Amino acid sequence: MTDRSGWRGFAEVAAAAAQLNQLVTELFIAEGVPVIGLPPSASARCEDGRLIDLNMTSIMSALDHNLIPLVHGDVAFDAVRGATIVSTEDVFLYLAGRLPPAAILLAGEVVGVYADATLTGKVIDVITPATVAQFADALGGSHGADVTGGMAGKVHQMLQWLEVQPAGRVRIFSGARPGAVRALLIDPARRIGTELRHD
Repeated sequence: MTDRSGWRGFAEVAAAAAQLNQLVTELFIAEGVPVIGLPPSASARCEDGRLIDLNMTSIMSALDHNLIPLVHGDVAFDAVRGATIVSTEDVFLYLAGRLPPAAILLAGEVVGVYADATLTGKVIDVITPATVAQFADALGGSHGADVTGGMAGKVHQMLQWLEVQPAGRVRIFSGARPGAVRALLIDPARRIGTELRHD
């Protein structure tokens, strides 16, 4: 990125991400959940679109004090491109390599990974590294604009994590479905949305 309008756009996207994160933070606080927003743009280091480093000090301090660090997709400075977008999944994968979770829950707008690119009809129950190729056409669909790779990007990134952490679980599901987030936080094995596993 080299021109002034590009950097203005960078700042505007950063502001929009921060506003959304603030809304989510306020909802959690209103429910008595002690979250603290930690924007990746404040410390992410990227090279050619890849997240290379993210300062863990504040995240670890939050956890040490029984606070829940709330991270999100964000803009980031990039040593090669000048600027890039760091997806929520990029941040999750970085953190998962340092704080290995038992499960990753990806709550979005759609109820899971659809079996066809029309984003209607049957939702795929399970995707594994061995079966992902058969769903290549279906993974081409994305609900709305998505500069981070859409559903295909999410699925492939999470399967990469499962290669490193084969006992982990990933769920892609609708966060708009009442009770779904709570149910999966209590039991990540519940059959809601699409499960990604190593098998």
